[in-house]
Order: sequence, then structure tokens, then C-alpha cells
Amino acid sequence: MSAPTSVPTLEVRNLRTHFFTPGGVLPAVDDVSLTLERGRILGLVGESGSGKTVTGFSILGLLDAPGRIVGGQILFQGRDLVTLDKKSLRALQGNRIAMIFQDPMMTLNPVLRVDEQMIDAVQAHSKAGREQARELARDTLGMMGIASPEERLRAYPHQLSGGMRQRVAIAIALLHKPDLIIADEPTTALDVTIQAQILSEVQKLARQHGTALIWITHDLSVVAGLADDIAVMYSGRIVEQGKVADVLDQPLHPYTQGLIGSLPSNNRRGERLRQIPGLTPNLLHLPPTCAFAARCERVSEQCLTRPGMTEPLPGHAVRCFHPAVPVHAVEFRHG
Repeated sequence: MSAPTSVPTLEVRNLRTHFFTPGGVLPAVDDVSLTLERGRILGLVGESGSGKTVTGFSILGLLDAPGRIVGGQILFQGRDLVTLDKKSLRALQGNRIAMIFQDPMMTLNPVLRVDEQMIDAVQAHSKAGREQARELARDTLGMMGIASPEERLRAYPHQLSGGMRQRVAIAIALLHKPDLIIADEPTTALDVTIQAQILSEVQKLARQHGTALIWITHDLSVVAGLADDIAVMYSGRIVEQGKVADVLDQPLHPYTQGLIGSLPSNNRRGERLRQIPGLTPNLLHLPPTCAFAARCERVSEQCLTRPGMTEPLPGHAVRCFHPAVPVHAVEFRHG
């Protein structure tokens, strides 16, 4: 039974995921909060090591030792996934909540034909007969724009191209029409034409079935064309979030500005690409300052403490003491 429409599909509150290593405690995800409504797509953006993937794995309950959720809530249609036992969580995984991995072979078994794998996936969460499950598998492949789905069902993964394997992996995630999908850079290694086709199909399917989708990526151009909302992560924390158009057109955080400024399309031809100076801090030895302070041009004494999230513009939040808020916006809000 579907949850009431007033309840968000996903609400993450102050999530903290730490890795307990011999070198110390690594706060991979630190005080992350986000909300995702039915049928909306959230782009979770940041550099490698920013905590994007760990956030996705935490939501799905796929963390392995030495990682552990140490605080916060993950409310899926009002139920706190953090408090569920393994059996209850397993009933949701692959059924109401699904994941699409960057490497489709993390989903596909190389020694089984596609039909065997898809039938098993259907029957794991329903009482469908074998023929009924096969029909659903074929229809789902067709829904993903796969030509000759009957032929693809009889194939082994190694007989398919990289783009086709990824489409099959996405189709498996969609078999039960889940309420939430977390996609971890699934189109990064694909040809741009194939990537565009898959993004279009995923976006259409999310709209048609009301599926909420978190698309994890480092590619802002993908998010610009796919997502409704965006959350930018840096050193385990969300530093800026809001609607895609608001954040990309008027970035408030210097890190977000740096990401946008470093895109090749935003640099003049023949000139050196703009870069964010310095390196990301070591999470094992995070300073008690703003995590971005050592790389920031707007740093001040105030930045010697860690900033909290504020909302200087309606629906547009930022973790910064000196956000780049337009003068007219400040006057409007205070005038």
C-alpha cells in the first residue's frame, strides 16, 4: 500500500556514517539532511571522496564494516530504515528501494542468462509464476528502449555491449516499480549518445511511475538536464542545496562556484582550465574550521569555526559564513 502523499518518499535527518579504521575514525558522512518527494529527481554532486556514494549505501543499508551509521534518521515513507532489522530491510531492498551501480556487473551474474536473473529478481519479491515473471522482464526491457527484448533475455551479460548491460541493470532495478532508486554514476563510462538516451528514459520513467530518484554524480551537466533538485557535497557534508536552476544559475557557496567555473564550457578556448586551488582535507584529520577554508578566497576569522546550514534565499540553503547572495536578494528579504 502506498504511503500518504503528504509523507515524503525519503527524508534523511542529520545522517552520520563513520568508518572505524586503524588510523582513527573517518566521518565519511557528517550531518547530512535531505528530503525527496515522490516523482522528483535529486542530483547528489561532489568530487571523489566527498561522501556521495557512502550516503547512498547508508540509505540502502549496504554498508560493510568498518562503516557504521552512528547517528541520524533515514525515513522511507515515514519508516526509519536505521531501526529496521535485517529481514525487514531485505524485504525493501530491490523491491521498494533499488540501486543502480556504476558497474552493471555488480548487478549481473556473468554465468547466468539475463532471463534467469530477471526472473529470479521478480520472484524474490512476488508470487509471480515463471512465465509471468518472464513476461514482466521482457516488458521492462522494452520499456527501457531495448530493441528485440526476447533476444536480449536469452543472452549472457558478456554478449551485450556496455551500454546494453547498463540498460539491463536499470531494467532489473525497475522490475518492481520501486518508490525510490539510488543511481551511483551509472552512465559515467558510457558513450555520450547512449548516456543521453538512458537519462531521458530514466527521467520519463520516474515521472510516469512517481519514483523518487537520487542520481549520484560528479558531472554537473548531467544534473542540469536530469534533476529537479541538487545537493552539493564536500568532505562528508552538504554545503549547498536547492532547485537545480537556482543553484546552477546563482551558486552561493565558493565550492559550488568553483565546480561550475571549472567546466570546460565555462572556460575560454585555448586558455588553461580554471581550477579550485589546493586539495580536499584528510577526513581522518579534519580541522575544527570550515572544511573548505584552506581553499577559499573569501575566508575570514569567522571561518575558524564550522558553519551551519542557513537559507539566505527561499528554498536555497548553504553552509557558509560568506555566501555570494546578490545584493537585490538581500534587500528584498530584509526590506
